[in-house]
Amino acid sequence: MTIAFLGGGNMANALIGGLLAKGFDRHAVSVVEISTAARERLAAQNGVRASAAPDAATIQADTLVLAVKPQDMRTALQGLSSQIAGKLVVSITAGVTLEAISRWLGGHRKLVRCMPNTPALIGAGIAALYALPEVSGEQREKAQTILSAVGEVVWVSEERLLDPVTAVSGSGPAYVFWFIEHLAATAQKLGIPQDPALKLAIQTVLGAAKLAAQSSESPAELRKKVTSKGGTTEAALKVFEAEKLAEGFARALEAASRRGAELGAELGKD
Repeated sequence: MTIAFLGGGNMANALIGGLLAKGFDRHAVSVVEISTAARERLAAQNGVRASAAPDAATIQADTLVLAVKPQDMRTALQGLSSQIAGKLVVSITAGVTLEAISRWLGGHRKLVRCMPNTPALIGAGIAALYALPEVSGEQREKAQTILSAVGEVVWVSEERLLDPVTAVSGSGPAYVFWFIEHLAATAQKLGIPQDPALKLAIQTVLGAAKLAAQSSESPAELRKKVTSKGGTTEAALKVFEAEKLAEGFARALEAASRRGAELGAELGKD
């Protein structure tokens, strides 16, 4: 597999680094990036070819990864439709639909759309992928190889499911950061100094997530094991229930999912 990245930002840099760490040949990777500083960073960190515009390496690659900003996608794809026949095109750009990408690429259909998240920057991401029917099994494996270089991968059966995926895992790290922020802030209000308060909050979330990932029991079952009748955990959970936090959280994710669909419609306009 030879890969050309269109865009060399943080996520592209993470994917390239992850691929190289897994033994992928750096000479099989090229990047098109208009920013001189970003090109220099890519060359310094990963030793891959980086150019300011599509070149021979871009044309010769069998896989093109779209990693540009959503608002720049249409412009970035101009002039490429005649050069991608038979190529796999993988988009990691949030919000832009495959219908829009296909239209801007002159009807090209070998397309995979992915929704990664920012923990990919440290190799701990999760990405959801959707492929059009025209994508072969071998090409699906190529897309999975690229995204799994920085974390776990799941496939969804319909593109519309990428909107709730965005709400859950794409935006999800922000919810976790918010929880850590407020867990630590309340710890401080209760008298714990700032540094240990933050350490307690971060390690609690990290440890609980690792326990949930490694346990054969569901999160609900693990929660019940921590919740003794009449104990401290039950006291806190009763407040959550009284404040209807679960219902509020569900509404928040529904709002994020709706906004994802709206952005897709807006970004796909000609």
